[in-house]
Amino acid sequence: MRRFVLAASGLVVLGLGAGAAQAQPIQGLYIGAAGGANFLDTERQRSLTLSPGTSVAKPNQSVDFKPGWAAVGSIGYGFGNGVRLEVEGSGRSNTGHFNTGMLPKSTGYETKTGAMANVLFDMDIRSRYVFPYIGAGAGYQSVDFKESGYYSVRGSQNSFAYQAIFGLAFPIPGVVGLSATTEYRYLTTNGKRDYTSPGGYGPSNAKVTGRYSDNNNHELMVGLRYAFNVTPPPTPAASPDVVPVAVAPAPVPSRSYLVFFDWDKYDLNARARQIVAEAAEASHRVADTKIALAGHADSSGTAQYNQDLSRKRAATVAAELVRLGVAPASISVTSYGDTKPLVQTAPGTREPQNRRVEIVLK
Repeated sequence: MRRFVLAASGLVVLGLGAGAAQAQPIQGLYIGAAGGANFLDTERQRSLTLSPGTSVAKPNQSVDFKPGWAAVGSIGYGFGNGVRLEVEGSGRSNTGHFNTGMLPKSTGYETKTGAMANVLFDMDIRSRYVFPYIGAGAGYQSVDFKESGYYSVRGSQNSFAYQAIFGLAFPIPGVVGLSATTEYRYLTTNGKRDYTSPGGYGPSNAKVTGRYSDNNNHELMVGLRYAFNVTPPPTPAASPDVVPVAVAPAPVPSRSYLVFFDWDKYDLNARARQIVAEAAEASHRVADTKIALAGHADSSGTAQYNQDLSRKRAATVAAELVRLGVAPASISVTSYGDTKPLVQTAPGTREPQNRRVEIVLK
């Protein structure tokens, strides 16, 4: 299981290095809550002893648990490039029975409460309806344990804990910033734990101490997440199955053309291809025409991400012009990121008119 956590952490790092173009940004503060089922793997009772050290049970007896509950609440911050950092408080509990060999079976419970710090990465699979995310976290859990039977032990110990997270977020139509979530979490605590009986046994009033190890939790949860700084998406086209696009204005007499792009995209839609074709046709009618392309982005991502995105948009338009017969030597390309908006907006705003490439025939 530790390899599973390390693998999840590695996926987060790879996402930071290679997945910027696929990120579904959350920009700014968000909160979340989730609840569901906790499946606690079989634990091991390594020993059960009477002070000052008399063993009363065979080692490595199993402790089996029934499915229980888990709940988590979180607050976090998204950086606009898919990366999120968050802190969470959580609780989980399971009841079970103890297979203690020579002794009658005992019953009991284990409850954990604690706090974790997580790093997560949201992935854009080019769907408006679902966004996967992965993450890993570390923190502590207070493990409250009780075994009741012929001998009883109970107590609470703090343990270092770490976890891996895989989830799916589903934006809720009509409520900007609100998403439903489903998650699988694997959480484990580190090290062995000792618990001592609340009272004594026998004439010597001896204390009973149980030592337990292994604490692997598998959780399936559903919840809600609300991001505070989300701009409403563009108005959908007539068909709900068509990705909404901004309608580009007709070319102006100054031989300038504006090509608009969908949010976080640099491919050409049908209307954009039509505008580029009109510019290419106009360039063919005049000898020695020079074409200047300027790529732009809105302010919804980071400065570096927007700079790269505006460059890709300008390069896409240049490639389409060349495909339509324009000489590559006559094309010059400049990218401005979000520094020269057509419409002034606040930082982190999705503005359709700022996601553009300007074509100027000289």
